[in-house]
Amino acid sequence: MFSFCQLLARYQDAAERDVKRYERSFKMLPPAHKELLFHLGLKYQRLRWCISMNAAFIMNMLEAFEPPFDMSQYVNADGHDHPSNMHDHSHVDCIHSSGRGDYSTMSISRSNSQLDGQHDNPKEDAKTHESSREIENKKDGEEHMAGCSQPVGSNLGTSQGVNVSCNGDADASTAAYCQDKDVSSSSAVDNVTPQHCTDSLFKLNVPPIDVDKVRCIVRNIVRDWAEEGQKERDECYKPILEELNHLFPNRSNQRPPSCLVPGAGLGRLALEISSLGFVSQGNEFSYYMLICSSFILNHTQEANEWTIYPWIHSNCNSLSDNDQLRPVSFPDIHPSSAGITEGFSMCAGDFVEVYSEESQESAWDAVVTCFFLDTAHNIVEYIEIISKVLKDGGVWINVGPLLYHFADSYGPDDDMSIELSLEDVKKVAYHYGFVMEVEKMIETTYTANMRAMMQNRYRAAFWTMRKNGSRAKAQKCC
Repeated sequence: MFSFCQLLARYQDAAERDVKRYERSFKMLPPAHKELLFHLGLKYQRLRWCISMNAAFIMNMLEAFEPPFDMSQYVNADGHDHPSNMHDHSHVDCIHSSGRGDYSTMSISRSNSQLDGQHDNPKEDAKTHESSREIENKKDGEEHMAGCSQPVGSNLGTSQGVNVSCNGDADASTAAYCQDKDVSSSSAVDNVTPQHCTDSLFKLNVPPIDVDKVRCIVRNIVRDWAEEGQKERDECYKPILEELNHLFPNRSNQRPPSCLVPGAGLGRLALEISSLGFVSQGNEFSYYMLICSSFILNHTQEANEWTIYPWIHSNCNSLSDNDQLRPVSFPDIHPSSAGITEGFSMCAGDFVEVYSEESQESAWDAVVTCFFLDTAHNIVEYIEIISKVLKDGGVWINVGPLLYHFADSYGPDDDMSIELSLEDVKKVAYHYGFVMEVEKMIETTYTANMRAMMQNRYRAAFWTMRKNGSRAKAQKCC
């Protein structure tokens, strides 16, 4: 079985292999070139220190959850994590979140109907490498579909803790990073290997995963929760928030409007919608995203409490070494002080499975999808469910590209992937009773390094559609 301590060691191992590769290449240089680039030796040691700091944060995050939390129930029969809305946008950056993606489920806040349920959440850069794509096991999704978890601000660990089982094998790899040279990172490395890894206190079964997922989540933290990600949030989230504010001008504290956010990623958009005065619920499928979002939402004590080094894993397109190795502090706000509306929750599970339930029919005043639609195996099914869960006259606000996650997925299971043009997507929406009210294109990035020499930009479709109740019923009858 795969534990989170093993995951941590795997992250460090992969990063150390990268650094050793850089060092091997440096040793191949002629003496004169080595002398010219002598500063690279120090850079490699700084890289090791940054890696140890990232690993220390990951371990602090895992230690916030109490045992037992067995994640094996969210693993496919082949030992892989459920695929999530991690998109392979640009096949270079990271992936954005989805309802069916490389993620799984976990509890973050409670719904009114299922106080003891579980729920999850995730999101990411421009959509990661094809190797990150994994095939979803629908049966597992049905059997382990979660409800909604406890409210933000409560201790998640008390209801659904994270339990990590480490068999002691993480110690050697964890301690190996900052050994030689003059980098004072030994103390940080010591912090990364806690007693839990040797005492097996945190027993958590996890599938072997691509380390790129961990790196993508680190970059997603920047997008959702760091000051550096404000530009992307202004491009993607601000138009959504302004539209909601315009469409629901007279919000009541006694009966606030409700808004569903599928593919909520690390939860920032759902929280911002809650702060506007909506009963907001994020839905997420990835347990890696969910663990991280839960930690930020429920265990943060103050703004900018944590520091990571998100850009260290690529030497390409850097303006300077300092840019590549720069720290990023987060969260830029204290979530519990954000003025959230009572009822804010994160719901873990597959979007199709959770919201196909009869109890969800005509339950929501608004649905917001941000970089979500193209995470579907069958985008028609997504649109059908969005129509089903909206009340008559309810609104659907969308932002995102159509970089279908499973478009290049070839394997023995021959995954279904329905890849429609924007024109066809709108035709399907009209079929299910939607009427277009606002439509435009938005230029944006996804978990981009704003100081890098290259960013992948999207012309994302933005629209507001309203559900025409009589038209939707007529189509249903047909």
